[in-house]
Amino acid sequence: MNLHSILLAADPGKSIWSLQTGEELVLLIVVILLLTGMVIVGVVALYLLLTLRKMVTPPVATQPSDTRTLWQRFTGLHALSQEKDLMMDHAYDDIHELDNPTPPWFMGLFYGTIAFGVVYLLIFHVIGTGDLQTAEYTQEVALADRQRDAYIKKVAGSINENTVAVVSDAKSLDAGKAVFMQSCVACHGQQGQGGVGPNLTDEYWLHGGSVKAIFHTINEGVPEKGMMSWKKQLNPLQVQQVASFILSLQGTKPAGAKEPQGDKEAPAAAPADKLATR
Repeated sequence: MNLHSILLAADPGKSIWSLQTGEELVLLIVVILLLTGMVIVGVVALYLLLTLRKMVTPPVATQPSDTRTLWQRFTGLHALSQEKDLMMDHAYDDIHELDNPTPPWFMGLFYGTIAFGVVYLLIFHVIGTGDLQTAEYTQEVALADRQRDAYIKKVAGSINENTVAVVSDAKSLDAGKAVFMQSCVACHGQQGQGGVGPNLTDEYWLHGGSVKAIFHTINEGVPEKGMMSWKKQLNPLQVQQVASFILSLQGTKPAGAKEPQGDKEAPAAAPADKLATR
């Protein structure tokens, strides 16, 4: 009678892995532990047998070989039997120093960096076929400028005196304010209060107060009043933005505002097609 028959004695139709009670589980665990112990004992016995045979069998004397493996050549290592040839004459506290050469891999890396430096110097500083970081940066900035200009032309190309409209988003007004601060404050003041030029914060306009009229005035200028034309310095999108910013100054009443000039006109009620006239 084997173990499988014992396990199936209670129910011949039951599989060996169909455990119903705790006793059957304990019996299975015991069997597994016994089998594991037998395997361990067999492995240990085999190891002891091989060790004993090695101890009994006298070692065969072999001649040291001077041939180094590929790995030893790559790392510059020497066999232990050759250390006496590398030993230096002096010792410190009975510690002997070996005169090992620099590993070939390190020397190859060292000479490789020298060769790379020579090639780099020739390409980037002598022949000039390669671009230094400054040149690469300049090229990338130039490319970005061209892409920006193309985008601006694409967007601004659809803006003219007939299609211009007031923009009120913060980004556009900030861009218009930046243009105003750079190009308009000399004549109109930082707050649009006026100076050499008229006050831009009241309801009085010399050349029309609609966005289209202001767009036209900025583009064409007013030569008889000393205002230059800005259409060569600013693209239509920038003119639209600064015109919208000027309209946003309405009613701000800055200190030191210049007296009203021109005709009273509420920008919101100005005719859409009104242009600057005199």
